[in-house]
Amino acid sequence: MAAFQTVFTTKITRARNLIQVAFLGWSLYLGLRLAAFVEYLNSRGQLPAVERPTGVDAYLPIGALISLKNWLVNDQFDRLHPAALVLLLTFLALAFLTRKSFCAWICPVGAVSEGLYRSQERISRVRLRLWPWLDKLLMGVKYLLLLFFVKLIIDMPPASLQSFLASPYWALSDIKMLHFFTAPTATTVVVITILAVLSLFIRLFWCRYLCPYGALLGLFSWLSPSRIARQTNSCKNCGQCDRACPASLKISSCDTITSVECTGCLTCVQSCPQPETLHMTTARRRVPAWGFMLLVIIVFSCGVCAGMISGHWHSSLTEADYARLIPLLQRL
Repeated sequence: MAAFQTVFTTKITRARNLIQVAFLGWSLYLGLRLAAFVEYLNSRGQLPAVERPTGVDAYLPIGALISLKNWLVNDQFDRLHPAALVLLLTFLALAFLTRKSFCAWICPVGAVSEGLYRSQERISRVRLRLWPWLDKLLMGVKYLLLLFFVKLIIDMPPASLQSFLASPYWALSDIKMLHFFTAPTATTVVVITILAVLSLFIRLFWCRYLCPYGALLGLFSWLSPSRIARQTNSCKNCGQCDRACPASLKISSCDTITSVECTGCLTCVQSCPQPETLHMTTARRRVPAWGFMLLVIIVFSCGVCAGMISGHWHSSLTEADYARLIPLLQRL
């Protein structure tokens, strides 16, 4: 068992990358299925029937936050995009139990950002490091964005929550998100290009500075019983963990990592040349790398299965509803 754990720890980044690629591939598949669903409806039955993929609700985080408040205030679980709320609750549970593991193990945006940086690093090995004061200043932007969205939602009265969740705009929000990628404006193309270029040279640029979803999960992860622990008696203070950490945390100077920026990626654990010096703990009990990976997958799977079993997964919208609403899309 110890030998297996040692071998797995040295391969943990590769295992995590494979899981990221799997989720990225699944996300692309869901997007293609949604596009095929829209094409099927627009053909008025001339094309083969395609069922709307429910998983695309994961890309509606702001609406999911509105759904969450409506559920808490009005005791109504959204019927149009129930999976959006189920997935939000699942990701919050992940953050509480396994830190910001969603960002490091599941998020397709994080996977693309990591891939861009690693591809550039292999070719040119150029690393841009911002001044510490600028880095800290920019890190606050994602929290300001989160505050902006949360403030808007908090200020919405109960009746406005219900009106929004019953509106054609919310009903078609998944298709509007699809068009954001399939029919982008010039501004969208410019912004995405700038973000992609910055991500080539600044590690996890979007995730580190701009993602409000990551900020929300980070705040929940502060309460997490899971954290990286360092054995000070075996640590050689070589600094390899500091250099390897995607979040640029000073791991070698801490006994435990409590930062909200920690994503539980375990990159530091793999980079440490001293066996067992760095390890993940949950409720102060050591968790092997493979055990933490399984925990992330199990929590995610349980959340999705709970939504399906409880009947809070599939939309109440029918094909007829979508066919009736899609012509209104340009006016929303």
